[in-house]
Amino acid sequence: MAVDTPVKNPAGHRGRGPSGATARTRGRRPGSRPWVRIVVALLLVVEVYPLVWMFLTSLKSNDDYLNNSTWSLPTTWEWGNYTEAWTTGNIGLYVQNSALAVVPALALMLLLGTAAGFALQIMVWKGRSLTLLVFLAGMMVPPQMILLPLFTVYFQTGLSGTLWPLILTYTGTGLPLTVFMMATYYRGVPREMFEAATLDGAGILRAFWTISVPMVRNALLTVGLVQFFFIWNDLLIALTFTNGQDLRTVQVGLLNFTGDFGATQYGPLFAAVCINVFGTLLIYLFLNQKVMKGLTSGAVKG
Repeated sequence: MAVDTPVKNPAGHRGRGPSGATARTRGRRPGSRPWVRIVVALLLVVEVYPLVWMFLTSLKSNDDYLNNSTWSLPTTWEWGNYTEAWTTGNIGLYVQNSALAVVPALALMLLLGTAAGFALQIMVWKGRSLTLLVFLAGMMVPPQMILLPLFTVYFQTGLSGTLWPLILTYTGTGLPLTVFMMATYYRGVPREMFEAATLDGAGILRAFWTISVPMVRNALLTVGLVQFFFIWNDLLIALTFTNGQDLRTVQVGLLNFTGDFGATQYGPLFAAVCINVFGTLLIYLFLNQKVMKGLTSGAVKG
């Protein structure tokens, strides 16, 4: 009986057989194809060029912006636009208000969402599936439907004129998505860890803080960053509940950005936009690897 055995090519032989094709395929890098490089270059231009144009526009004077071409370079480099945006345009105050509203809301959202995800996936109790569906139903409620009732409640409780309406509204609207994402991440956590902790005498609170939270720290960072961008870039809720200039957030402040005598100064306006955009972009670039780890860990089921 004849047996079909593979023939090994000698070292250095450039054959046309499957082994030679495999060697050539393995030696080829994914980015060595010209069309891949062209597509990547086009995507890079599409992403980077608006940022470069915005930065160059922020260095133009008002006359330069109105009288010259939009694509032209600044005739005079007005670096003082950033100082004017921070002082006259009150962008510093708007950034402070956004931070005072976003940071507490994000902390409450992550704390409550992580605890709810732990209870829905790790703990065993009746009705947890129905409770998860209730949280999922909260994701389907449009924010526009709850603004008027919330405004009435905040006004009657005396919370209007403060940042508490923003903090509470951001926490409530972002909590359903946070609970759903954290519950998904908890599905990949091995249950044996909590069983061993229970046998060692650990209570539910200790198992939550000392075991579960460190195991989902990348997920916390990912969810926190996603929610941070959602509520930092919010305009509708902030425009509804901020009734004074001293309470405006960044997005509301940019919407009503004016210079001296109420006229729009385009150089300081674009400078304020650059402060907002590049600040959040640096946060994302700094935490990019952590976010990727959190996304991949959420895709694996235990």
